[in-house]
Amino acid sequence: MPEVDISIGGRNFEVACQEGEQHFLRSAAKMLDDEARVLTSQIGRIPEARMLLMSGLMLADKSAGMEDRMRELEAKVAEQEEELARLRSAPAHIERVEVPVVPATTRDAMAELAARAEALAAQVEEKVG
Repeated sequence: MPEVDISIGGRNFEVACQEGEQHFLRSAAKMLDDEARVLTSQIGRIPEARMLLMSGLMLADKSAGMEDRMRELEAKVAEQEEELARLRSAPAHIERVEVPVVPATTRDAMAELAARAEALAAQVEEKVG
């Protein structure tokens, strides 16, 4: 079992961990050390046990805040996934556009009336002209 030397609040510790976990231990120790340095910069030198306790509590408070925020975001994502599923399962709304179409019989009848009107106009011109 590997042993890792870490420093927290200016104090050195030797800690054992599982093989391959050294990076995670160093990362966690750095987070704890950052909190301990804040404490020692504000208060000055404090007993080791109190420094570790307070640093741990400050770190736990930050973690609890992040967990609360994560739960809020997970709930929001779940709501959005439900909305997305609802929209996907809803029947597609296709807007209907109607284009006026003149039936062929009406076109034929109008063409016949136009031809008669032209014929009548031609007759009128012959008689007048």
